[in-house]
Amino acid sequence: DLFRIISTYGEEKHAKSIAKNIVKARNIKPIETTLELVDVIKKSMPYKDTINKHPAKKTFQAIRIEVNHELDILETSLKNALSLLNVGGRMVVITFHSLEDRIVKQVFKEVSSVDPVVASLPVIPDAYQPDFKLVTDKVILPSKEELEENNRSHSSKLRVIERIK
Repeated sequence: DLFRIISTYGEEKHAKSIAKNIVKARNIKPIETTLELVDVIKKSMPYKDTINKHPAKKTFQAIRIEVNHELDILETSLKNALSLLNVGGRMVVITFHSLEDRIVKQVFKEVSSVDPVVASLPVIPDAYQPDFKLVTDKVILPSKEELEENNRSHSSKLRVIERIK
């Protein structure tokens, strides 16, 4: 389970080693502090991968996402929020992680596309036309100026959708 969580939600390339070493450390004694966990994670990675960025960042992110059910809540919240939009209303979503962005992209595509069952018809009846349209075909990334002003925006992606009927 730890391997799945760390590799899926943290997209950590050393997930197998980290999960194995966490289990091994817990068999010796419980991990009681975040610093103890960081130490186990550090020892699970090659030194070169611990130099430029915090070695536990992805693992802690993965655990947080799992514990808080963040991705499930995101999908549900998006669908609920879209249902509340009035015609002409727009939803703007900024994501900071590829897993979040993938969910936003999929939900927006799902609600702005014609049902595949009728998509091949020569004329698609209004009842089967989507209720939403993507305002931006491509994701919007931070400009060079924004990155200089706010370097934490480097991983942000912005998507916009509008209710059309």
